[in-house]
Amino acid sequence: MVTAAHSRPRAHPGTPLAAIRHLGPNWYASVMGTAIIANAGVALPYDIPGLRTACAAVWALSLLMLTALLLARAAHWAHHRDQARAHLLDPAMAPFYGCLSMALLAVGGATVLVGRDWIGLDAAVALDTVLFTAGTAIGLAAAVAIPYLMVVRHKIAADQASPVWLLPVVAPMVAAALGPLLVPHLPAGQAQRTLLYACFAMFGISLLATLVMLPLIFARLVTGPPLPLALTPTVFLVLGPLGQSTTAVNKFADAAKGVLPAPYDQGFAVFAVLYGVPVLGFALMWLALATAMVVRARRAGMGFAMTWWAFTFPVGTCVTGAAGLGAHTGIAAYDWLAAALFAVLVTAWSVALVRTARGLLSGRLLAAPR
Repeated sequence: MVTAAHSRPRAHPGTPLAAIRHLGPNWYASVMGTAIIANAGVALPYDIPGLRTACAAVWALSLLMLTALLLARAAHWAHHRDQARAHLLDPAMAPFYGCLSMALLAVGGATVLVGRDWIGLDAAVALDTVLFTAGTAIGLAAAVAIPYLMVVRHKIAADQASPVWLLPVVAPMVAAALGPLLVPHLPAGQAQRTLLYACFAMFGISLLATLVMLPLIFARLVTGPPLPLALTPTVFLVLGPLGQSTTAVNKFADAAKGVLPAPYDQGFAVFAVLYGVPVLGFALMWLALATAMVVRARRAGMGFAMTWWAFTFPVGTCVTGAAGLGAHTGIAAYDWLAAALFAVLVTAWSVALVRTARGLLSGRLLAAPR
């Protein structure tokens, strides 16, 4: 009797299906890192000629990358299910399933922000609705399922704690920050308030889960052996929940106007500043620490790996967070900070994109891990 597993088509060596055998969920980080360019660029408070058009072009690239990767990953699950299951049982790879959620959400948010210039507002809202709904559902599922696997299936030692553990629990924060973009497009009243409060609830889910994870990660960095050189860029992932939560509270304040009754509308505006200022301050401290660690690793011989995409999305969230604080505090220093971080973001994205393209063409990035 032939089982379903044996009857499933298998990829032959040398075919495109064989080439994607080791295509993991970590590749969604490249989509996130590309889409954040558009999200961060339009958040800048400066009127730079051509910037919006460039951001729209990057959005289109991120949408193309997302579509191609979704198809490739679907083929991976269909033809390399053993490898896909192995990824879920690998404590180093499983957390990257949070990247799928964040890739969908980031592209969806960019669609409403700049994609509407090319496809129209109605189409942009419709596409974002689909991507936001799917991304939020996957993100909430990953925030529960991955920690569950870590507890009951993964075999993890104390010195194996890694910043990548943050990826599944940060996904709801990305949904919280991008959900308010859809609030104005919902019927006034219950629908708008429900979405806004749901985003606030996801803010809490992600924030508290991050506060549980961060002490474990920092304790490992302090007391454990140094991170492998290829994993050193992942220390930038800590910026993700910091910058994204700062962005979220500022988006709540923007969306609450005319949606929530007093005093809650003003309460969100106050909370945006009281929360955002100290958290972004800590993000800048961590940015300095992470940069020093990466410089040290680079001097020790750290070469390019897909982990370099950690230099993109987390920094982009700090750009949007700083821009939001600049708008709500009126302090020009936050505008300058957003512009400076955006320059860093574009530089890091350019390097990561070019090196990834080279690795794809050579086949090195899709080779079996050593």
